Amino acid sequence: AVPKVFSSGLDITEMCGKSVEHYAEFWRAVQEMWLRLYGSNMVTVAAVNGSSPAGGCLIALSCDYRIMAENPKFSIGLNEAQLGIVAPFWFKDTFVNVVGHRIAERSLQLGCLHPAPEALKLGVVDELVPEEKLMEKAAAVMAQWLALPDHARQLTKTMMRKVALDRLVAHREEDIKNFITFVSKESIQKSLRMYMEMLKKRKS
Repeated sequence: AVPKVFSSGLDITEMCGKSVEHYAEFWRAVQEMWLRLYGSNMVTVAAVNGSSPAGGCLIALSCDYRIMAENPKFSIGLNEAQLGIVAPFWFKDTFVNVVGHRIAERSLQLGCLHPAPEALKLGVVDELVPEEKLMEKAAAVMAQWLALPDHARQLTKTMMRKVALDRLVAHREEDIKNFITFVSKESIQKSLRMYMEMLKKRKS
């Protein structure tokens, strides 16, 4: 519903000034979203119609194919480092599986938000199309994928993604504890509060 934004990522207000129990419930929900989307046997196509930072980028990366509107003002990336946050291992695994280790390492360390043309060049997205053609192109790609024998496609997708999915499932509780410990630090809370203040000023 927000023009020029595909997804602005995780709700930072859910990570600021809340209880340990709240953080655990929130992070479990984020994990569940990724496990369902990345592990879905359905064909998933991301029609990236605007900027897509952090968790929004994760959503796009979790799909089978990413088409982005051809607008240099739109950007996409896992920019957690800019907020003083470390992207969790499963964010990293998803990113590496799409763009390769070197590009992912540099982008994650610098918290890069890649403009659409650069995102295409690096392989973060698969295709750029004019904004007005985005949904039409996404439907065409979906039709192309659905024309394949679905059983073989599903088994191949499962085979390719199983290691990353299994890794989170095996370390889910540990990942939640790590998130709580990290997000509860005063230095991180301060960084998040400053970021929210900056967003409020930008809106006003």
